[in-house]
Amino acid sequence: WDFSYLDNRWEMEDLPWDYSEIVKNYLSPDLLLLDMGTAGGENLLSFNHPFNNTSVTEGYEPNYQLCKKILEPLGVTVKFCDDDLLPYDSCSFDIIMNRHESYNLSEVLRTLKPGGVFITQQVGAMNNYKLSEFLLDTPHIPKIENTLEHNLHTAESLDFKILDKNEYYARLKFFDVGALVYYAKIIEWEFPNFSVSKHFDKLSQLDKILDFQGYIDTIEHRYLLVLMKE
Repeated sequence: WDFSYLDNRWEMEDLPWDYSEIVKNYLSPDLLLLDMGTAGGENLLSFNHPFNNTSVTEGYEPNYQLCKKILEPLGVTVKFCDDDLLPYDSCSFDIIMNRHESYNLSEVLRTLKPGGVFITQQVGAMNNYKLSEFLLDTPHIPKIENTLEHNLHTAESLDFKILDKNEYYARLKFFDVGALVYYAKIIEWEFPNFSVSKHFDKLSQLDKILDFQGYIDTIEHRYLLVLMKE
């Protein structure tokens, strides 16, 4: 997940919310915090939350080993989790945060304490859909479970209190075709079976668009949910 290779080669429009600031609004040192899908823990450590009150899950083995090496010696509880069943007891946490990690709201509800808060920012079902359709020449089929509306209905059915919600389609610009290729190869689930040789004609068409307007653009679909267990 190192996109530093694309520095100065792409630009994404700012979201109308700041995930980290929202988390900080709810966080205090005495609260028990879980970060789902913490990756290498870089974002987690920016909150400076007491390590003894911090737990994480990670399901990608290289990142999990990194967490064991970096976070665990600090006093953070690290557990491997490669599905949506959280490896923690019921009513364990005051706050669960989740940035771009899959989740099961029933499990979130189970592991939150009464009055606990779940804060998540997700990549929505319409992410890159037009660019993907053009490159692959196949229709985009959005997954309903990855929409704000679906998750709101699920949250309401579980009797969560909805504290905040938002959704945005941010414009992302690539300033050269190579940057787009690098991105499409990493985000392989949105560009399945993509390759330069297979889709060279489409890339050539995009290169002509870039020469004309100075960039190739796509849409980054994001949504935000803040829920409280009553």
